[in-house]
Amino acid sequence: MDKQITIVGLGAGDVDQLPLGVFKILTSSLPLFVRTEDHPVLSEIKDEIGSFQSFDSVYEMFDQFEDVYAEIAKKLLEEAEKYQHIVYAVPGHPLVAEKTVQLLLKEMEQGKVNVSIQGGQSFLDAMFQALRIDPVEGLQFIDAQDMKREELSFRQHLIICQVYDKMIASDVKLTLMEDLPFDYEVYLVTAAGSKYEDIKKVRLYEMDRCVELSNLTSLYIPPVKDEQLLYHRFSALRNVIRTLRGPNGCPWDRKQTHQSLKRYLIEECYELIEAIDENDIDHMIEELGDVLLQVVLHAQIGDDEGFFTIDDVIRMLTDKMIRRHPHVFGNVEAQNAEEAVKSWEEAKKSENRNESESLLDSVSKALPALSKAYQYQRKAAKVGFDWPDVLDAWDKVSEELQEFKKEIDNGDGGTEKAKEEFGDILFALINVGRFYEIEPEEALVMTNEKFSRRFRFIEQKARDAGKNLKSMSLAEMDQYWEEAKMKEGDRK
Repeated sequence: MDKQITIVGLGAGDVDQLPLGVFKILTSSLPLFVRTEDHPVLSEIKDEIGSFQSFDSVYEMFDQFEDVYAEIAKKLLEEAEKYQHIVYAVPGHPLVAEKTVQLLLKEMEQGKVNVSIQGGQSFLDAMFQALRIDPVEGLQFIDAQDMKREELSFRQHLIICQVYDKMIASDVKLTLMEDLPFDYEVYLVTAAGSKYEDIKKVRLYEMDRCVELSNLTSLYIPPVKDEQLLYHRFSALRNVIRTLRGPNGCPWDRKQTHQSLKRYLIEECYELIEAIDENDIDHMIEELGDVLLQVVLHAQIGDDEGFFTIDDVIRMLTDKMIRRHPHVFGNVEAQNAEEAVKSWEEAKKSENRNESESLLDSVSKALPALSKAYQYQRKAAKVGFDWPDVLDAWDKVSEELQEFKKEIDNGDGGTEKAKEEFGDILFALINVGRFYEIEPEEALVMTNEKFSRRFRFIEQKARDAGKNLKSMSLAEMDQYWEEAKMKEGDRK
């Protein structure tokens, strides 16, 4: 392979950090290219190295850094083709936070160019010394341009490089403030280890306001010592539940089983529904937490028994969400909610299903009877077992009413047959509601709440009048009922 690119690192600061071998390469007769001219070493030895070409202008050509790096790598390959052997100089160490170097190494893997790396001092060593931290305690090193909140580990030393201007600093600050207090103390370190070294301790909210930033600036976030600052993280909840279920944990939590927790899960779900119906945000937050508690408790029991963990639960859910949303994660088109539902159902059908399995098997046996009836009807309707028109569904309601009335007229009000006929009325009414996209359980919850509210109004009115409900006539109670309706603006 004839084409050769020798990559050298300029170090993190001034020329005193520059190895002699790198200095010799920079001052050789080989054509020299630098990613950026904005580096102390280049200004200090400009008389020794003579002319060189920088790629600073490339940064003005593109909006995305990925495009900048790709263009620089492309130009370097062209120059290597032209000169056969060139030198490429980058800040710090070539293998630390240098995307262009990684792109060139990929080109070498494909046999397009030979790349040799002659090193240079990484700024990380200087950072450790300047901040007096030991990376063995745990270190996370992240490029500010690729930073993702969910990947940050605040219990370790955290260094974020490439914080070179106020816009980047502002983005980093806003991301960090989603997890840390606005006044959390952080350190901005510039040109670590050189005579230009500058370390400033600032509050998190200040980091893009009061400090001069450059391409030699990095941000250091000390490990979080106050566990309460991280209570919002899922890992904190897992640790709490693990402790509660542990040998020295809570006796009540330790004795719970999947069976014993069932009723609590049902209760919490209904309390959440109540909070949603009340549109009470604070109550919703609390009840969502209680539902989540049940999920994590069940997962911890599974972990304790050696059958499954919360990771298995999350993995299966994530896999299912991706698999059943080919219109988002695949190449299926879905222009509206109806097409999205169709896509979901098709994806679900494609999953391995036992041919002897019923469509109704996917409906939970634990659902309340009203919701189960609604789901049964939805499943049947999807394969065409349905009334062609809602008018037919209304006719079925009338038919079932007549059959029930006939049973009652025969004096059989308490028989199993009467219960069956009454159930048929409910089933038929649920079918009508389905045509209008009304979930029966939700509708009945609303009606129950309305009845409770109005009846409580009657009770309060009776107390205010010094009356006992049992001594009041139906007409009096009905008058208060109508008053409650008027107060709600409901004339029904």
